[in-house]
Amino acid sequence: METHNFFLHLLLILLTARVFAELARRLNSPTVIGELLAGVVLGPSLLGWVEPQQAIRLLAEIGIILLLFEVGLSTDVRRLVNSGKKSMVVALSGFILPLLFGFLLGFVVFDLSPLVALFIGGTLTATSIGITVRVLSDLNRQQSPEGQIVLGAAVLDDVLGVILLALLYEFSVGGGVSLVNVGKVLVFVAAFFVMAPIAAKLISLLIRHFDGVSGMPGLIPTTIVSLVLFFAWLAHVIGAPELLGGFAAGLALSRRFFLPFGLALRTDEKFANKIEEQMKPIIQLFTPIFFVMVGLSLSLQEIDWGSPFIWSFSILMLLAASIGKMVGPFFIKEPLTLRWMIGIAMVPRGEVGLIFAELGRISGIFSNEVYAGMVIVIALTTLLPPLVMKMSYSLFGKRLPG
Repeated sequence: METHNFFLHLLLILLTARVFAELARRLNSPTVIGELLAGVVLGPSLLGWVEPQQAIRLLAEIGIILLLFEVGLSTDVRRLVNSGKKSMVVALSGFILPLLFGFLLGFVVFDLSPLVALFIGGTLTATSIGITVRVLSDLNRQQSPEGQIVLGAAVLDDVLGVILLALLYEFSVGGGVSLVNVGKVLVFVAAFFVMAPIAAKLISLLIRHFDGVSGMPGLIPTTIVSLVLFFAWLAHVIGAPELLGGFAAGLALSRRFFLPFGLALRTDEKFANKIEEQMKPIIQLFTPIFFVMVGLSLSLQEIDWGSPFIWSFSILMLLAASIGKMVGPFFIKEPLTLRWMIGIAMVPRGEVGLIFAELGRISGIFSNEVYAGMVIVIALTTLLPPLVMKMSYSLFGKRLPG
């Protein structure tokens, strides 16, 4: 691509993503839906103005890594510990059941290969904590009993999801499922999550020191982005996806992070807030490029919409994604209405599901039809649950404790 064309395409991506995100927000929908639609409009599905060229893909890769950094930065591990067994039950059932349902549907019903079916199940396990937190916050229910259970479960879902993502990445690179590769990735993840916080803590101390003596603005975002990119590179060198490095860096720098076995790494609250505040503009610049890229990569015109496959696949996967998340709360002892609210709150897939789907596409695991079906499922499970949550709270809110 010539330089001036790249500038024009990037301009279109950024502005269109912003306009569609604003429209989505005004319609009380997640902004990620607007950014995804921006890619569909600009790409081969509709206008065909922008193609997913390599330069844009690289920017989108940076967006994914920074997005996972933000997820790690906002992860509250203490909340998971304090929320206890109920969150654990909701999280584990919401992780295992969609994975199992998706795999069985893909492998048995649609006769797909085990690797493709495993990627489908993995995509269905994701829960978008950002969307759930936003809805609970809008309804002033973050500190409610169901809010605490949901947020604790979503934290564990995030951690399990990233580990599963590392495993799927290894399978896609190796061309199949291997117990040796599973063991290697699990050992790496364990070592990485032990060593990364220590390294990040030491580096953050240096950053905080030089931030106090530097006479130039921009030290924190420059050094933090450098740290995230270094962790992403290190993850790739050891054989895991770069995304894992971004997540580990965010988790390590989180003011709510602590190492297991009571070994605390105390973080300056003001400095942690400063990191979040100064990193937000950079994250908000790059992450929409990733979501637009998902839409650009989706060629809806190439799909045979008259084929029964796309409709049966999308409907069954939507049911598997929803039921798999909603069954878990019925294993805990809570009022029926509260269990219903917990189940609905765990359904949104959002940006995390799109990361799984995109990995399946770029690794050649997903065909265009399967990829389109997964994006449709992710879009619906992102768009509908917030509406159902708000409607349910208006109907049953007075019956809920807290």
